[in-house]
Amino acid sequence: KIDKVLKRFGSNIIFSNGMRDPWSRGGVLKNISSSIIALVTEKGAHHLDFRSATKDDPDWVVEQRRQEVEIIHGWIDQYNKDIAQM
Repeated sequence: KIDKVLKRFGSNIIFSNGMRDPWSRGGVLKNISSSIIALVTEKGAHHLDFRSATKDDPDWVVEQRRQEVEIIHGWIDQYNKDIAQM
């Protein structure tokens, strides 16, 4: 019941899942909350999006990295807004 635990106690987590990864079936494949996000790609494999970018990266991994960065920037922006209101 990881979804219930994370929903209650977790925040700011991205679960990156490539469905070609044999471990993906045990992963988080749906968003749990607005800040616990599942990014799923049919073509992905184990941690490809965490590796250094290269000129040979497929378009889908470039897009997934872009989404990850956008989400993290949103969290940082929200943190800065919250701090400014203190």
